[in-house]
Amino acid sequence: MVALTEKAQDTLRRLIANAEAGTNGLRIMVDQGGCSGLQYTLGLEKTRCDGDRVYEFNDLKVYVDPQSQDIVDGMNVDFVESVEASGFVFENPNAKDVCSCGKSFSG
Repeated sequence: MVALTEKAQDTLRRLIANAEAGTNGLRIMVDQGGCSGLQYTLGLEKTRCDGDRVYEFNDLKVYVDPQSQDIVDGMNVDFVESVEASGFVFENPNAKDVCSCGKSFSG
C-alpha cells in the first residue's frame, strides 16, 4: 500500500489541473542513482502500464511499476513547503538508509 497525505493529494490535484488533458495521477518509480543507490522518480501519468499496481484516492491515482512495488510498499507520501525547499517527501519503511540530502536511499 502507498498512502498520500491530504497535502500531497491537494498538491497533486493542482498539478493535474495544469497538466495535459487526460492526466489523472502520479507515477512513482524507484531507479538506481543518488549517493545511497536508489532514488524516486515521479511523473504525471494518464494511463496504467502492464503490471502496474494502482492506488486510488477518490479522483486521483498513484501508479507503481512492478519493479518498484516491493520497495515502496507501506510508504507514506507527503508534500512539504518551507523556506528551504518544497516538494514531495517519502516516509518509506523499506528504506534502510537515507542520504544526508534526503534525495536517495538504500533498500
